[in-house]
Amino acid sequence: MNQETLNKMQRLSEQVRIGGKGSARRKRKVVHRTATTDDKKLQSSLKKLAVNNIPGIEEVNMIKDDGTVVHFNNPKVQASLAANTFAITGHAENKQLTEMLPGILNQLGADSLSNLKKLAESLPSQGNGRSND
Repeated sequence: MNQETLNKMQRLSEQVRIGGKGSARRKRKVVHRTATTDDKKLQSSLKKLAVNNIPGIEEVNMIKDDGTVVHFNNPKVQASLAANTFAITGHAENKQLTEMLPGILNQLGADSLSNLKKLAESLPSQGNGRSND
């Protein structure tokens, strides 16, 4: 591509017109959404559902099937019992279940405790296979 056509294309890109001479003008510029607009839409939808703030919740832990935990520290929890909707907002951290162990034991269900027992049984067996030099 030579310099003349390159300059011509750059001039066309600066204009409002899409193509060359005789083509239609571009009707409007595309506005890209940001995360703040999504948050505002979410908050307005929650307001329509008449959610109420639930005070006094210090942490929220969501335990996944693969053994990881989504941990929220001091979250903002909102609920609408009529719509069966709960919203948890705040800074989320992905952690392993073993990192949260002393404090999370009372939050685990029966199936999570059985998975934890299997994990505890597998750890000593891995340690016996190594030689201590």
